[in-house]
Amino acid sequence: QVQLVESGGGLVQAGGSLKLSCASSGRAFSRYGMAWFRQVPGKEREFVAAISYSSTYADSVKGRFTISRDNAKNTVYLQMNSLKPEDTAAYYCAARLLSVRSMVPREYEYWGRGTQVTVSS
Repeated sequence: QVQLVESGGGLVQAGGSLKLSCASSGRAFSRYGMAWFRQVPGKEREFVAAISYSSTYADSVKGRFTISRDNAKNTVYLQMNSLKPEDTAAYYCAARLLSVRSMVPREYEYWGRGTQVTVSS
């Protein structure tokens, strides 16, 4: 069983930055594919970024967000710069037991409870 705990969300003005963290309890963390998704009420969960041995991003965040991982700390990060009001959402960390990136939510076996990011205009 893998537990994921997100932190770092909050309220920020447009143009500002936040850094989200996701701590994992899994002992094989370095072999997990990790990702960030986001969701607003009434909409489907949306892919943001994923990382295994390389990373990939949604077009809407490319150039502004950076996903990274520290395998020694069992933690994945999402650095979010130049935030926009449309980035407002609950952000979820996800893990899959394959060291392959995926943009599809159902391919991830484990999820955190989410952290809220609110960007004011």
